Amino acid sequence: MTSTTPAPPEPYREPDQDRPRRISSPVSRGDRVFRAGLTAAGLSVFLIMGLIAFFLLLRGGEALKVTGWSFLTEQRWNTGAHQFGIASVLPNGALIALVALLISVPVALGTAVFISEYAPVRLRAALISLIDLMAAIPSIVYGLWGLVFLQPRIVGLSRWLSNHLGDWVPFLKVRRGDITVSYTSSTFIAGVVVSLMIIPIVTSLSREVFSQAPQGEREGAYALGSTRWGMVRTVVLPFGRGGVIGAVMLGFGRAMGETIAVALIISPAFVFKGHLLENGANSISALIALRYSESDELSLSALMAAGLVLFALTLLVNLAAGVIINRSRSGAATSD
Repeated sequence: MTSTTPAPPEPYREPDQDRPRRISSPVSRGDRVFRAGLTAAGLSVFLIMGLIAFFLLLRGGEALKVTGWSFLTEQRWNTGAHQFGIASVLPNGALIALVALLISVPVALGTAVFISEYAPVRLRAALISLIDLMAAIPSIVYGLWGLVFLQPRIVGLSRWLSNHLGDWVPFLKVRRGDITVSYTSSTFIAGVVVSLMIIPIVTSLSREVFSQAPQGEREGAYALGSTRWGMVRTVVLPFGRGGVIGAVMLGFGRAMGETIAVALIISPAFVFKGHLLENGANSISALIALRYSESDELSLSALMAAGLVLFALTLLVNLAAGVIINRSRSGAATSD
């Protein structure tokens, strides 16, 4: 009978510190090609934006050399006398965009809340498709509708606003007397038409943000005895605040760049009036569309310089919108 001697005990070792394990998977050739394609696509966006900015700066450099900083302060547009600038068209375009936001944002937010929280499931898909269809309508269709149908019918509202509110709200006062032509082709009418064009943008983005509100917080609000509107007011709207702000800013950038609809409706003017209901307005995009075909070399350079300013402004607005969305709770939840 053989006897076995037990093995000596192993020496005591300190337990290893908790260390995160790095999980990696083998990368195939297809993965490398796919990753390279995605990287190239992402970098191409920066390349295209840089090329657009370089092109506008190169073509508009001659006009900027002629006027200098007065290009931002001059209200006249007389390229023959070297007196031209965007001091009137830039604020007028911003006013058109602000009027569009004042009209579109309440409608868009109400529609987004209804679709995400109140609409029946069978109706929800149809409403989403209808909103997407509004975004697909060409700009010229909106412009023709505003010129032929809306403008003759909204003159009465413009006259009523001027007569009853103009004494208390100066920018609603029409200073040319009570004649029909004084109320047409105004900043207000252009803003109403543009508002219809940005409603789909604000609605779609806001609806997506509202739908990301945490289900646990929704149920917690109901458990505490909240009504549906109370849940929306205390959970959904605060959660989507950052996303809504970003959607509104994106809509503002879209409204600033609208061209054809504004060009069809407004009566071009190179004086900043600040009176929304009064005939005569302009915007940078409409200026470029109306003056491009009849421009000489310097005039074309001036239009390119105006386009550069509009490009920089919309880029800054979109960047600010992206920063707000990323820093908000809704943006962080959506990106996870």
